[in-house]
Amino acid sequence: MRPADRERAVSYLAQTRDNLLRATSGLSPSQLQFKPSPGRWSVSECLEHLIAVENRILESISSALGQPADSSKRSAFDGRDDELLQVVTDRTSRREAPEPVQPSNRWPHDQLIREFEAARKRSIELAATTECDPRRHFFAHRAFGDLDCYQWMLLVAAHGDRHRAQIEDVLAAPNFPRASGA
Repeated sequence: MRPADRERAVSYLAQTRDNLLRATSGLSPSQLQFKPSPGRWSVSECLEHLIAVENRILESISSALGQPADSSKRSAFDGRDDELLQVVTDRTSRREAPEPVQPSNRWPHDQLIREFEAARKRSIELAATTECDPRRHFFAHRAFGDLDCYQWMLLVAAHGDRHRAQIEDVLAAPNFPRASGA
């Protein structure tokens, strides 16, 4: 991987991790479980979704990088990494999560942050250490088409940032339980 790409991926993954951890720091169980309205996700549901998505993407990146490079393929966002990130973080339209990554109480509330940190650590390690050129390995996104593995690394971070903003909306809801012991 080009040094500038490696630095960008590692930095963006770390930055979005830190922003999410700041947004969720010190929340009580009732705050984690609070839903601003029916049909909206709680902070814990956002965290669970992020963990499930990141784990699945990491598995897919690792699998794709283990295959021979394919120089005949091009990303649907070839040369447009910033545009991809903008599309992922744009919250003006809601997207329905596929069933395998919808929240289903996979982890107890007190383990969510640890699980997120573990998944993100693996993402950062992959971006920091892969010897393959992730620009030459691809797999499809259900809405965007083929993306190269480098773009998938950036997408993981952008997806986390999208849900960090969603979490901040939950925290700003007028009826959010403010007392930390609530």
